[in-house]
Amino acid sequence: MKFAALVRSAALVTAVALVPVTTAGFAQVDSRVSPEFAKLFAVYNRIKASYVDPVSDDKLVRGAIDGMLASLDPHSAYLDGGDLQRLETMIDGNYSGLGLSVVMDDGAVKIVSPFKGSPADKAGIKAGDYITHLDGKLIYGGSLDDAVAQMRGEAGSKIRLTIYRPGSDEPFDVTVTRGVIELEPVTSELKPGNIGYISVNEFSRDVGSDVFSAYEKMKAEAKGRLNGLVLDLRRNPGGSLDEAVALSDLFLSNGTIVSQRGRAKGESITYDAETVYRGDMAKNVPMIVLIDEGSASASEIVAGALQDHHRAMIMGERSFGKGSVQTLLPLGKEAALKLTTARYYTPSGHSVQEGGIEPDVIVPQLSDPDLAKREKMSLRESDLRGHLVNEAALKDKDMEKDKKADPRFQQTAEELKAKGIEDFQLDYALKTLRRTAPGNLARKD
Repeated sequence: MKFAALVRSAALVTAVALVPVTTAGFAQVDSRVSPEFAKLFAVYNRIKASYVDPVSDDKLVRGAIDGMLASLDPHSAYLDGGDLQRLETMIDGNYSGLGLSVVMDDGAVKIVSPFKGSPADKAGIKAGDYITHLDGKLIYGGSLDDAVAQMRGEAGSKIRLTIYRPGSDEPFDVTVTRGVIELEPVTSELKPGNIGYISVNEFSRDVGSDVFSAYEKMKAEAKGRLNGLVLDLRRNPGGSLDEAVALSDLFLSNGTIVSQRGRAKGESITYDAETVYRGDMAKNVPMIVLIDEGSASASEIVAGALQDHHRAMIMGERSFGKGSVQTLLPLGKEAALKLTTARYYTPSGHSVQEGGIEPDVIVPQLSDPDLAKREKMSLRESDLRGHLVNEAALKDKDMEKDKKADPRFQQTAEELKAKGIEDFQLDYALKTLRRTAPGNLARKD
């Protein structure tokens, strides 16, 4: 099993950016055993001697490991042989299941985002929903890996999810037919007015080159210069840090893309432009990047880099706010440790942790009939139990948006549907590019 391949598959499940460990001697273990270990051994001995039923060493040791990692943050985890095998099935983004990115939130399975076009997405499951039961069986308090394993299954088979949607009066059931999840990391379309549209659904292998190919194809189809470009990172839960750097580098010709700072030697790294691609492939083309609360990790790296360099206008809703990097550390042949090893920062030195990326223009998704409920109870990094605290000590009030009603955004979902508008944010971005002269939007200096 190749750990580099597992990096990508883990990202599909956990919605976090992962980087493979490359520094020899990543962590030096102190040879002095802490006196605190005496407490651990004392508890272990008491359980072995006095618990009502015999308990195996494997169960106790795994419980201790899981407890240690759970006390750190929501993204660190121990992966044993079974976990790694399940991740291996997702290496190429081809597996049978529902197409969900989920996290464990205080014992409950909470949805970060359904993948675009997946069975879960088509069934109406939304970011921020909780899954309480699978086929009538309560999963609260169980492990995230067990819940994910139950949601997997043969394509064509069905599973009944009991969903609690914050703001709703009662839970409701949704029956979803599993499908083969063949994620298309990059999709594109030339919109009217020679506006290019590129959607990046996950940061998997070769995303940078796929976006380049998509742009060249649209440029040829436009028979000349594109008048604008929309890069859609909504509901993109992240993936490979290297691919986030590559995608950013397509549109930047100088400066820092992202930096990461960690405690261990070799974990403080700066990634600069012009290291993957030369020049700006869309030079002088006005650009808008769409983000929402489901845009996490690698998506935030790209949005932050293009925003800080004034290369693109960021539009939509505040992003998820996951500003940490996880490293996959092998523990023998059958296990690995997914450990948070660094925080990352945008070119201006802004930490994405908790606060996320704030759009230049906040545009609500008015075409969502559940907008009010979703905004009230949306899930972000700062909502996860045990999340890393932003070093700037942001307060909730600092992240609250202006509550004053915007006269541009007063239409209802029903009114928009009657006009044929199914995606208000995208529609607004396209109209903005069409009505704005090429020199009036944020672009590369």
